[in-house]
Amino acid sequence: MKPLAFLFAALCLATATQPVLAADEVGVKTLTVPSPARGRDLAVTIWYPATPGGTDIRVGENKLFQGAPALADAPRAPGRFPLILVSHGSGARIENLGWIANRLVAAGFIVAGPNHPGTTSGDSTPIATPNVWERTDDLATLLTALTESPDWRDALADRRVGVLGFSLGGTTAMELAGAIPDREAYARYCDTYPAMMDCVWFAGGKGYVDGKEVPSQKVDLRQMDKRRFEQSNRDPRIGSAVLVDPGMAMAFQRASLEAIAIPMHFINLGGPGTVPTGVVAEDLARLTPKGDYAQVDGAVHFTFLAECQPGGKALLAAIGEADRLCDDGGSRPRAAMHAELGDRIAADFTRDLKAAP
Repeated sequence: MKPLAFLFAALCLATATQPVLAADEVGVKTLTVPSPARGRDLAVTIWYPATPGGTDIRVGENKLFQGAPALADAPRAPGRFPLILVSHGSGARIENLGWIANRLVAAGFIVAGPNHPGTTSGDSTPIATPNVWERTDDLATLLTALTESPDWRDALADRRVGVLGFSLGGTTAMELAGAIPDREAYARYCDTYPAMMDCVWFAGGKGYVDGKEVPSQKVDLRQMDKRRFEQSNRDPRIGSAVLVDPGMAMAFQRASLEAIAIPMHFINLGGPGTVPTGVVAEDLARLTPKGDYAQVDGAVHFTFLAECQPGGKALLAAIGEADRLCDDGGSRPRAAMHAELGDRIAADFTRDLKAAP
């Protein structure tokens, strides 16, 4: 769940604006949704089954990452579709997950997610990162807005809502499903594993505000608001969850996991012994009554990001980025692992949300 705030801000020079020669019939729109809790609007991207029309674009295209084809502002296909809420990782952007959004739309879902203030590219600080209750409120606010919107409510299937999260987004999705973190357990985790990506970030040094680097002090997890950190953020409207490399994996209250009644599908990116300690999810799946667990061999944590441009590795080297965002496990290309992930995630949501009641 390491933030990628500066990198994404520096490279997102052409998100959702690059023309392409062809696109699948996946429509995409950008929305603003007022957030009373934030005191500002949420920037939302929504993908949906479409009919021909609109403008061919690549969502999330920039110098580092390949974009996902879509039809901007295309007419919506007739019918009612289950909704999947998506939460991006720390310091990333929702547009970078267009590849999985496209696969879910092809499977018959509407997909929507916000850029989470305080933990998105160019707007990411260590002090805001563990405030997961703000992220869960973003998703709950978005869900309410869509179900009450005259533009979208008639396109949504009643009471069929799933949530998909990656890294810190996986934490967000877990809490929306009913998992409750333990502040002391999380602090002990960083005491024990200070080299983990999230713990390095909390050690301070820098953050990003308005796209610029700013100094940041160390975050003392034990000084966080315990009541807020450990509050229940469960939303009973959620009927299924897919959690990919969920952050805070070692810091959830056991009783809260055992009480989750919905299907919980945990996926780790990598094989035995290669998954970072902070996101290992096998025990989480075991503790949730309807949990299951899978690994994607050959993958690494960053495999869930979009495919890199052909010159991506050279670009990372040129800007001095230490994280190997364009490298996977070496045995399979990222596109092949995306296909496996897309099929698995779509199948999980189809089984949970599209079966007859």
